[in-house]
Amino acid sequence: MNKRGLIITIVGLVLVGVSLGVASSAIPSNVTGPNDLSMVTMFDGMFDEVTDELQIAPGESAYVSYDTSSRGVPLLWGTQLTEYETGDMLSITITNIFGDGKGEYIQSDPILFEMVETIESDTLNFEIKNIGQNTVYVIVMFSEDPGNSDALSNPNSSLMNMVFSLLISGLLLILGIIISIIGTIIILVDLKNNLDDKRNY
Repeated sequence: MNKRGLIITIVGLVLVGVSLGVASSAIPSNVTGPNDLSMVTMFDGMFDEVTDELQIAPGESAYVSYDTSSRGVPLLWGTQLTEYETGDMLSITITNIFGDGKGEYIQSDPILFEMVETIESDTLNFEIKNIGQNTVYVIVMFSEDPGNSDALSNPNSSLMNMVFSLLISGLLLILGIIISIIGTIIILVDLKNNLDDKRNY
């Protein structure tokens, strides 16, 4: 029996394994599970300010302020529930020092990122209310003009190295799957041909 299909399939599976190895090497070593997947760690150098972990009981609120220093640039802000459990939910209300509303958001996932446009320097106040049933632990992250942050503009930053590694991993994964499918098809075709040859004798 022709073994070309089997060899091609094995090559494809090896590429899939290599892609998973590359992906795992790109993730910081201190990440051991879903609750350790810190955005601050994953996007090192991306944020201008990160709060300490806030503990918020059900029905209670925590307040965070951020002073924007630039005009006409977007402010990226995000919240992460560091010990997320199903049913955890936050209500986030943003106002400026004049009490003008800048947005209201509901967070029911572990991570939420949003963008706020700042026309001029301002102080933004974040009311973070726990509307779920469990006590939650939250960190808040801020990045002014994130498109020009060192994490994105520096090709040697840890973030860009991680993105590049994940890109390579994704390409290897796709290539490995395609090659494995081709190998499997060749195996099936060879099997069919062998059966046809046996019938002819």
